[in-house]
Amino acid sequence: MSWSEDSRSTARVVLFTFLLTFVAARVLVYCIMAHDIPDLFLHVGGTHVHHLNYGIFLLSFIGAYLLFVQPVGRWLSIAAVIYGAGLALTFDEFGMWLHLGGSYWQRASFDAVIVVATALALLVYAPRFSTWRQHLFIGAAISSLVVVIFFGLWTRALRYADRSLAPRFQQLEEQGPK
Repeated sequence: MSWSEDSRSTARVVLFTFLLTFVAARVLVYCIMAHDIPDLFLHVGGTHVHHLNYGIFLLSFIGAYLLFVQPVGRWLSIAAVIYGAGLALTFDEFGMWLHLGGSYWQRASFDAVIVVATALALLVYAPRFSTWRQHLFIGAAISSLVVVIFFGLWTRALRYADRSLAPRFQQLEEQGPK
């Protein structure tokens, strides 16, 4: 099995859909909790159905479809969109996997999304291992250093944002939707 340009193209669709769905989910949840838009949450018998459940169902459906139908062309692209959306909806609430009943705004969820997005980006943009040469290892080392510095600064920024935004998110969560 080879990692072709078609595979990279499919991975780009998954990455783009993943990021778009994650941002859309966060914005919608924030707007609902801030009472800027009506409550769109699904409640069944008084129980709130979290969007990670939609993601699990999407991933289950699309996994079966990919295994049994093995689509190509346009149908594979549609499957990639559904897969990316399912990943985002599921990992957006990753913190709830770890801490059932915990807050939606858990840092673990955001971190999980960063890890998944980074893995997808590596699938899309990293050179094939078979094409690496010795001089590329130097470039990889420099790139790794840049990534470490970036994530170090990113972590500091997130800690600052957590200190300043966490009280607001906690207040929204305690108020709940209208």
